[in-house]
Amino acid sequence: MDKYNIKASKRLGQNFLTDGEAACEIVNYSNISKEDLVIEIGPGLGTLTGMLLEQAEKVVCIELDERMIDILEDRFSMYNNLEIINDDVLKVDLNKLISSKPAKVVANLPYYITSPIIMKLLEDRINLQSITVMVQKEAADRLTAKPGKNNSGAITYGIRYYAQPERIIEVPKTSFFPVPEVDSTVIKLEILNKPAINVKNEKLLFKVIKLAFMQKRKTLANALSSGNTLGDKQDIEKMLLNLGFDTRIRGEKLTLEEFRKDCRLHRNIDKIGFSNV
Repeated sequence: MDKYNIKASKRLGQNFLTDGEAACEIVNYSNISKEDLVIEIGPGLGTLTGMLLEQAEKVVCIELDERMIDILEDRFSMYNNLEIINDDVLKVDLNKLISSKPAKVVANLPYYITSPIIMKLLEDRINLQSITVMVQKEAADRLTAKPGKNNSGAITYGIRYYAQPERIIEVPKTSFFPVPEVDSTVIKLEILNKPAINVKNEKLLFKVIKLAFMQKRKTLANALSSGNTLGDKQDIEKMLLNLGFDTRIRGEKLTLEEFRKDCRLHRNIDKIGFSNV
């Protein structure tokens, strides 16, 4: 950083990984081989990049901060298996970068944009085999939680719908510069060949889940009937009774399969206006 006269950007949430041992662990758990295409999101100064270049057939780095582009090109000029894209990953068409063979994503994600990036990778049906990322410890708790447990959130169900999450290693905040206020965790998402449950209307499924967690402390009936979005409270409670649920149950107590059942009964309420689930 002194060589290139740069400082970490607070706006971009930059905390550069400086712990070589942690970087090795991330690459090792990514199971990179010489046949793999790796997409690295936010390479920054390139702590992970050099290791990935040694292991993979090709590494595509997507970096928003244009100051890092010269650094990456300078540091890794001897490699012919590196492509650098100076853009916002949320705006990049990743499917155009990937051939018929699944790619692997590796990243040290900025805390403020962790969830949008991960959900883009999953919801866009990008041809991926796995996602290995370092995230804030609190985010890792939600991302790897089991649906129906107290530390689950709406994103927990999205993760379990598309992938099988695994917690890899804990990384102390002293492994970064500047030192952040919290510790980090490396997680790995193994992408499922098909969604964990079979639904005809994913839009309704995730609408119900989102509503349930927008007002997490409310009962599911109160959350889903708020603003009469999915029917009035009496209809919702009747539906929950038909499912065998206590009408006082909260959304955080439901499994992914139970949310699917919830959605299937919604089609019987005419005012909702959604098609078959």
